[in-house]
Amino acid sequence: MSNETLGFIGLGVMGEPMCHNLHKKSGRTVIAYDIDPAPLVRAREANMGVANSLQDIAKNCDIIFLSLPSGVQLEQVCHDLNPYMRAGQTIVDTTTAPVALTKGLAAEFKAMGVDYADAPIARTRQAARDGTLAVMVGAKSSVFKRIEPLIACYANDISLCGDVGSGQIVKILNNMIVAETVNAIGEALTIGRRAGLDDALLLDTLSKGSADSFVLRNHGVKAMLPGVFPLRAFSINYMIKDMKYAIDLAEETGVDVKGARTTNEVLEEGANGPLAEAYWPAMLAVIDPTIDAKTPDGDS
Repeated sequence: MSNETLGFIGLGVMGEPMCHNLHKKSGRTVIAYDIDPAPLVRAREANMGVANSLQDIAKNCDIIFLSLPSGVQLEQVCHDLNPYMRAGQTIVDTTTAPVALTKGLAAEFKAMGVDYADAPIARTRQAARDGTLAVMVGAKSSVFKRIEPLIACYANDISLCGDVGSGQIVKILNNMIVAETVNAIGEALTIGRRAGLDDALLLDTLSKGSADSFVLRNHGVKAMLPGVFPLRAFSINYMIKDMKYAIDLAEETGVDVKGARTTNEVLEEGANGPLAEAYWPAMLAVIDPTIDAKTPDGDS
């Protein structure tokens, strides 16, 4: 229904541009909430509604989007929303969270007559700004049909992966592959440099062959090659969180993921170093400690 009011909880690195795109493109009233007042000031300046509490969001919004750092915050926010929710509402969770937690929250809300979809996102903050994210959705087909036009306000690749929890499975495996690929690129860059190759030529040539990938052309060329790892971006600790979700899922399904464990060890070593709060491909500094890493503010 075009008169539905949208709520958006969590205006962080990805959530803020997603929320602004919903406001600009959906044709709906959007009400934002965050514990940090700074993005709410910008939301007001954009003529969005701003809530004073989670209770306000639950009482005044029909479809509520969540964009939170991890499953810990997701569980807490859903717990705080729960007493004020009503039958007929829908929650669209864009957080990357454990599959079991997602299914559990969905079951709790289903008992109240509230629909729940997991719709985690992939790609960069610039993609969030441009409205070109990829989204993996876990939901009933009827719920997906209702929320897909809204997700399209900030994404141009939207996949229904199955019932609730399926979106999280795909997103977790996506990040596992991305992290392992970044680790491989870091090793290749370091070997190539020490063997006397020009690193720009190396990545350009690899991009023309079977080693080409989105990760090589983006994480590799745009961050690792110049050694630019912004702050206020998706940090090493965030990627460790997602890798742990992947390793846990592997254990639940009886798969020994040696590559994922090795990559996570590199990430954890990076989290103990000076680049812990930098954009996560800074794990390159663990592989090659001689790099001249630059860490500009991610908001610049």
